[in-house]
Amino acid sequence: MKTIVEPGKERVEGDDAPERGVFKKVDGIQCLYQYSANGKFYALLKHQGKQKRQSLKTDNLEEAKRKLRDAQSDIGKLDFSQSKLTLRELTNRYLKTIQNQAPATIYRKEHIVERLVTDFPGGPDMQVSKIRQSSLETWLAKYTFGYASHTLYVLLLKALFDMAVNDKVIAASPAEKIECKKHVKPVRITPSFEDFEAIIADVRKQRCNADAQDSADFLEFMGLIGVGQAEAGRIQKQHVNLTKKQLIFFRVKTRTPYVVPIFPQAEALVNKLHKTATKPTDVLFPVHLKKSINKANSTGRDGKKALAAACKRLGLPAYTQRSLRRMFITRCIEKGIDVKVIASWQGHQDGGKLILGTYSHVRNTHAEEMAKLLT
Repeated sequence: MKTIVEPGKERVEGDDAPERGVFKKVDGIQCLYQYSANGKFYALLKHQGKQKRQSLKTDNLEEAKRKLRDAQSDIGKLDFSQSKLTLRELTNRYLKTIQNQAPATIYRKEHIVERLVTDFPGGPDMQVSKIRQSSLETWLAKYTFGYASHTLYVLLLKALFDMAVNDKVIAASPAEKIECKKHVKPVRITPSFEDFEAIIADVRKQRCNADAQDSADFLEFMGLIGVGQAEAGRIQKQHVNLTKKQLIFFRVKTRTPYVVPIFPQAEALVNKLHKTATKPTDVLFPVHLKKSINKANSTGRDGKKALAAACKRLGLPAYTQRSLRRMFITRCIEKGIDVKVIASWQGHQDGGKLILGTYSHVRNTHAEEMAKLLT
C-alpha cells in the first residue's frame, strides 16, 4: 500500500498498516494539495529555504483558493526560526520593553502578565503561533472586573501580540479583534451646599481624631474653591497672594498653571492656612497624595476616610472628594455664573465645553425652580 506523507514523497508500509490517505496536487493550482482521507485542502509553502505544510481547514475548493492566497501572503511575514516561541518567552520579551515606564504602570502590567502566564488555558509553554482569539477571551472570562480594568487587560494583550507580529513570530494578532467593554457613564451624585456644610461640621466635631481639623480644612478647601485633591494637595504658601486675592494652582492633567480668585466664602479659611504655613515652600495641607505602587496606605491624610465616615454618620450618600468639586461647579451654574468663567477657574482651556458636557449636574430642586419661570 502506498501513502504519500509529504507531497512528492512516498513510502511503502506493511499490509496491516491503516489507510492514511494521499496528498494529491490540485491540477492547475501551484502549492495546493488535497488529502484523500478527509477531503481537506492543504498549502505547501516554502520560505527561507524551509517547507511548511499548512492546513486550510476546508474541503471547499473556492474557499481553499482564497485561504491559499492569504497563506502565501502571510508566509513572507514570518520568521520560521521563531516558530516555536512560547507564551512565557514572549511575555519575558515584552516585560523588558516597559522598564522605562512609571513604577505604578510597570507594577500593573507585571501583575497582568503574571496572571496570563499562570492562568492561560493552554499553559505558559504553548507556542504563540497556536494561540487563538477564543483562548484569550476564555482567559479574560476567568476574571470579574469593571470597564477600566478590562480595558487595561485588553490593551496589554494587544500590545503583547502586536510585538509578536512585528517580530515576525505570527502573521496576525489573535488579540486584534478583542473589544474593550463599553463604558457605561455612571450616575454621579452631588451633595447640596447644605450637605457639604453639615459634613465639614461633623468632621470638625470628631475630637478623638487627631487628624480631624486637617481633614476638615482639606475637604472644606476643595468644596469652597472647587479644586481636586491633586491640585489642593500641592498648593504652597508662595502660591497664595492675599493682596490680589488669588491662588495659583498647577493642573496635573494638562501640566499647566492657572489662577483662581480667593472667593469670599473661602477667605477666612485661606487666611488661616496661609498664617499656619511658615516657609514659602510649605504646603497648606499636611497631605501626601502619592501612594506606593504596592497599594499600601498613604502616609498622609487626604480626607477620604473622614468624608466617608461623616457621610455614614449623617445618613448621607457616599460622597467622594470628586463630589465636592462637582458641587462647586453645579452651584456656580445655578447662581448664573458664566460657564467660560467657571471653566477658567477649573484650569480648562476649552471655553466651557467640558463643563457643559460633563459637569453640569443641575439638581432637581434647581430644575424645578427654573421650570416655574415658564408661566
